[in-house]
Amino acid sequence: MIYICIPAHNEQRTAGLVLWKIRQVMSDFKRDYEVLFLDDASTDRTYEVVAPYVQVLPLVILRNERREGHGASLERLLREAVQRCSYPRRDIIVTLQADFTDEPLAIPGMVKRIEGGADLVVATSPHNGKAVPLAVRWIRRALPWLERRYDFPEQISDPFSGLRAYRVGLVKRTLKAKDGERLLKRDGWAASVELLLAMAPHTRRVEEMQSEARHARRARSSRLSFWRAARDYIGLLRGR
Repeated sequence: MIYICIPAHNEQRTAGLVLWKIRQVMSDFKRDYEVLFLDDASTDRTYEVVAPYVQVLPLVILRNERREGHGASLERLLREAVQRCSYPRRDIIVTLQADFTDEPLAIPGMVKRIEGGADLVVATSPHNGKAVPLAVRWIRRALPWLERRYDFPEQISDPFSGLRAYRVGLVKRTLKAKDGERLLKRDGWAASVELLLAMAPHTRRVEEMQSEARHARRARSSRLSFWRAARDYIGLLRGR
């Protein structure tokens, strides 16, 4: 089983497109799958847009009554997938964003790498381009300082990417090691870094593949400002 996990907040213009694209991709990729979509207290029509897809997709819609943020929403989805899973050594979790910047076409390639023995697969994209937000480019340029502070898996050149595939057993081992504590305390790209660092000690084999992020497809302005990126970056450097 493949659990496709999608956290969302106010993505009414792209959430349906993401689900439609997933349906198209998975209709050609013959694997059992389930889409876990979490509406993080959206104030627009995200839920109304997504709800009809339960008729054409194996879709489960979760909702937060109040906004919890990307990191907390992602953790809830991971825990939900682990709870639903019957075969953690075989089953797979794929995470992607609801703003349509992550490419669902990458799902089969990531899944095949997990089936081939990897525990974790990270999809990375080119770091430059006019469509890439300035804050994102700045974070990536500052990566060497984070690499001095933390031990990232050697195979991973882009620890900020949220388009990933995990063997469910890896997620389960990581959650168990936390012994009931929250897995993700940060938000946005920093939560992706935090998740990677939490899983690294429990990962036997890590792989990376190319999948270009389509920033121009985002139907809203980026929520990542330079100052927020700088704050989160400094917090990671200080370990708090």
